[in-house]
Amino acid sequence: MSVEKGFTKENLDYYLKELAKEFRKRNGKNTPAEIVLVGGAAILANYGFREMTYDIDAVITASSAMKEAVNTVGDRLGLPNGWLNADFKNTSSYSPKLSQYSKYYRTYSNVLNIRTISAEYLVAMKLMSGRRYKKDLSDIIGILSEQERRGKSLNYQQIDCAVKNLYGGWDNISEYAIQVLKAALDSENLKELFMEQEYDEALSKQAVLQVEKYEGEKVKESNVDEIIQRALSKKNNGKDAR
Repeated sequence: MSVEKGFTKENLDYYLKELAKEFRKRNGKNTPAEIVLVGGAAILANYGFREMTYDIDAVITASSAMKEAVNTVGDRLGLPNGWLNADFKNTSSYSPKLSQYSKYYRTYSNVLNIRTISAEYLVAMKLMSGRRYKKDLSDIIGILSEQERRGKSLNYQQIDCAVKNLYGGWDNISEYAIQVLKAALDSENLKELFMEQEYDEALSKQAVLQVEKYEGEKVKESNVDEIIQRALSKKNNGKDAR
């Protein structure tokens, strides 16, 4: 089984089950481990609008046996290095309070407890990442849309509380991400808004790749928004010229 095309909800469950078996084999059944899924993996576990993710970001609370189990399962099943990792701890969306606001998802082999991030906290994390060339902002709209369909709509007050609990406030969240959130909360057609945001993200990603490949400019978090805006302006000017 290969994940060259990414992790899906179905194979995510399979890999976690295999990880639990390997961990139990190494560490016994009396010392459980806990993993909190965040990012794309948390969305796969809880929602249906995202088809896949390319790695599994997590908060891992376990002995060194877990790292060995992750590597063993990865090697055995042909998964990429770092298929389950805690590298997101080095990003702006990380908060040491994430585990505190997580919720139970599933237990595998009676030793591996999997938790995910509650909806409003997942939105808060996506706001903090706020990358226009990734799926952060369409993920926000997707979460709001599915919560609405379930009759459990999120409101600004809930999201505001989550942002403050995780990050102390909105100071480090981009104005663009805030605009997307406000538009989503006010929208009467979240499905259409979701598709528009996905299109914008595809254009933004294309712009970033083209700048890196053809213009030789190094794309960093500090200049990526300017690069995207410049590319989108060129595209729009081209349309106007026609």
